[in-house]
Amino acid sequence: MSTKKDAYKKVAYYPGCALEGTGHAYNKSTKALGKALGLELEEVDNWNCCGAMEVKNIDPKIQTYLSSRVMSIAANEMKHDTVMAPCNGCYHNLKKAEYDLANDEKSREVVERLSSKAGHETYQAGQIETIHALDWIKDAIGEEELNKRIKNSLKGLKVANYYGCMYTRPRHIFPEKDQGEGSESTSKPHFMDDLLEAAGADNVDFALKTACCGGAHTLSDADTSTKLVTNIIQAAEEAGAEVIATECPTCHSGLEMHQIRAEKKFGIKSNVKIIYFTQLLGIALGLSPNKVGLNQNVSDGKAALRARQIA
Repeated sequence: MSTKKDAYKKVAYYPGCALEGTGHAYNKSTKALGKALGLELEEVDNWNCCGAMEVKNIDPKIQTYLSSRVMSIAANEMKHDTVMAPCNGCYHNLKKAEYDLANDEKSREVVERLSSKAGHETYQAGQIETIHALDWIKDAIGEEELNKRIKNSLKGLKVANYYGCMYTRPRHIFPEKDQGEGSESTSKPHFMDDLLEAAGADNVDFALKTACCGGAHTLSDADTSTKLVTNIIQAAEEAGAEVIATECPTCHSGLEMHQIRAEKKFGIKSNVKIIYFTQLLGIALGLSPNKVGLNQNVSDGKAALRARQIA
């Protein structure tokens, strides 16, 4: 049994703001999937926003503090050595805070001062490991074990796996990636492909799997976001995909909303469905569509699954 297999069996869970809002189906399916696989999530006590894009754009060091507080609670109060963040934005910001605290004296000073004022222990770089939901399932279970547990194969379902831009960029805040065989790649990520293939899916390759969906501009410049999403959806459909699998609540919401907007405003219709990878894996393990929140998606994924007699 590998070290990661043991370490990831029980992890601190940081859902972040989005998973308690528009990404509720991701939250629900992540918890259901973990339970079905015998993995344990302990939600971080009294967690706060990671600083997301809004705070980071005003003062990056305040964002570093906000993310460090989450890691401090998980490490110093809950005594975890791993925190799992399913949201690309949260995952990215915690990893960035880790990098800043290890490499920038000014960031350390700000975090120490604010932590003292807030009355909690200052987070020290290296105290905890931040992982994404893909790392969690990939390393705690793995494809071989996952395949053994499949009760409802995704066989025949053509899936385009969409990772978004924040999962792999900038590469210097993800030192564990690009480390050769077995590690995730920042240029050609494959963890989601590996897991869904183990569940029987027929993955299709498409060029925009790490392209930006325009999530940061969806309110200030909706037309640009719609254009970026349309490019992604059209590339996936042209590759033959029936479903786009997602692993970020912001990307997922953006794809669903701008797919509708593209049709209403620009007359660009597409039939591909948007489904979280945790929902697909949950269904493959025999969980019901409602159990993984498929009924909460805007995109009607049931039709694509029923066509393959999967749900």
